[in-house]
Amino acid sequence: MDLVTAIYLVTKDFPSDEKFGLINQMRRCAVSIPSNIAEGASRRHKKEFAQFLRISLGSNSELQTQLLISKNLEFIKSSDCEPLIIQIEEISKMISGLIKSIE
Repeated sequence: MDLVTAIYLVTKDFPSDEKFGLINQMRRCAVSIPSNIAEGASRRHKKEFAQFLRISLGSNSELQTQLLISKNLEFIKSSDCEPLIIQIEEISKMISGLIKSIE
């Protein structure tokens, strides 16, 4: 959930005209990652859990793309973006490993 907090903090400095664009999309993706993990963990079947993990993994990938777009548009500095990308890559590895372990 640290990633969610970091995304909220970094997007607060984005241009106000991105309120319903990248800001909203990035925040929704960030929140979706732990939310889908939590919902999947509450399911009774491993296949359902794996499906929610895949959704979480997709949101994670979307967020990575949106961060790179934000960097290209100079809404975020490279020095602020890189630690977030590293965190996203680590989360991706953890989710992928969890999927493999339950299948």
